[in-house]
Amino acid sequence: MFDRFRSSPDGDADADDGEYEAARERMARTVAHRVADDRVLEALEAVPRHEFVPPDRRRNAYADRPLPIADGQTISAPHMVAVMADRLDLEPGDEVLEIGTGCGYHAAVTAEIVGAEHVYSVEYGEDLAEQARERLAETGYDAVAVRVGDGRDGWPTHAPYDAAYVTCATRELPEPVVEQVRPGGRILAPVGAGHQTLVQADKREDGSLERTEHGGVRFVQMRG
Repeated sequence: MFDRFRSSPDGDADADDGEYEAARERMARTVAHRVADDRVLEALEAVPRHEFVPPDRRRNAYADRPLPIADGQTISAPHMVAVMADRLDLEPGDEVLEIGTGCGYHAAVTAEIVGAEHVYSVEYGEDLAEQARERLAETGYDAVAVRVGDGRDGWPTHAPYDAAYVTCATRELPEPVVEQVRPGGRILAPVGAGHQTLVQADKREDGSLERTEHGGVRFVQMRG
């Protein structure tokens, strides 16, 4: 996708803002057939994914594939971020809990839809959390709240949430996270150890869950 970019000595892509913007538009068109909500595509076009990947990976920032970031973690492929945002059916002002901040990209896309002040993200790695805060601030999403902790515990301080999603594979939906989502809300997570499935759980008024599966996926395992 980026053959026309000039490579700098450190391997980064010497692209200007216009080239990155055009690349984001192409990326959004690539994943458009996977989503029903145009706001998700608008969010993908708005968030500068290249700012969230290591400098030596920026040449591939808008390719539709996961990329390594730091601490053995990855930034999810754009189509997966789009699919998850689409499945959650988010509305402006929804309170959203993210488990697994990573580099902060997924949180930024969510913030484009609901508003940055409505996104709360938990990251296990202290260094990753700090780096994500810096990137989010530098790209205009400083109102996203990030804390260090075990994602299995969620973030009870700001509950209840309208939706929660997990960006790392878990053997089962973490019960504290489920409890922190209001009745009528939604939880989305890759579930499984070897074989993983994207599981959506809609929370009924009595607190029980209606589960649906949305195909096989591959995420790094939840830590902690």
